[in-house]
Amino acid sequence: MASGEALTTSGYIVHHLTNLTVGHGFWTFHLDSLIVSGLLGLFAFIGMARLASKAAIKEPGKMQTFVEMLVSFIDQQVKDTYHGKSALITPLAVTIFVWVFLMNAMDLIPVDFIPLILGMGGVHYFKAVPTTDPNLTFGMSLTVFAMMLIMGVKVKGVGGFLHEVFTVPFGAKLAPLNLLFRVIEDVAKPISLALRLFGNMYAGEMVFILIALLGLWQLPLALPWALFHILIITLQAFVFMMLTIVYMSMASESHG
Repeated sequence: MASGEALTTSGYIVHHLTNLTVGHGFWTFHLDSLIVSGLLGLFAFIGMARLASKAAIKEPGKMQTFVEMLVSFIDQQVKDTYHGKSALITPLAVTIFVWVFLMNAMDLIPVDFIPLILGMGGVHYFKAVPTTDPNLTFGMSLTVFAMMLIMGVKVKGVGGFLHEVFTVPFGAKLAPLNLLFRVIEDVAKPISLALRLFGNMYAGEMVFILIALLGLWQLPLALPWALFHILIITLQAFVFMMLTIVYMSMASESHG
């Protein structure tokens, strides 16, 4: 926050919910969301790569055992949900779960910690939780949506994909109605996927900010909420992953 600015309750809340931006209008980039999500993605990639390079068959370490259990669990979810044939789905699901979980977990850092440190360097606005930024969650959901469309065309072919769009569920005679239903269904998928993650994480961040406003009274409240929030950040990562698997499965199945 700029020096000399009055620290009112509303000002404190707005300050913590304002992104570090560059650019104007449509071409405004949220640097904090891009930087944090990029660094966490790089951290996950390097961590997984190093763990894989040091993997042992006879005497696996605790971290290797944990990661193998996580991958096995996600792979089972994919087998139970995805009914097509693709080697992409399990790696995609693992990547989504780990990345979204790490971004959500930034919410467990005290709300004033990162802004205080960066403020010393002249950075007055910085949102450390990327998934509280709808631009990022919509970017992720639109990427999943694009992959879903590509998967549908790849599995069914262009002709089969268009046939399904115009004939399901009411037959070829009601092609315009089928197309309308398909457009509504497809538009709803990325919107619901993005808003579900954003809404839950934004609400959790707001609770942390309100608790921080309580002064000394925040001490008995912050820890219980943080412990409960661990469940929320894990659940939201799992839900985003599962919906991605479901959408990929729907794209791979024939409904004609």
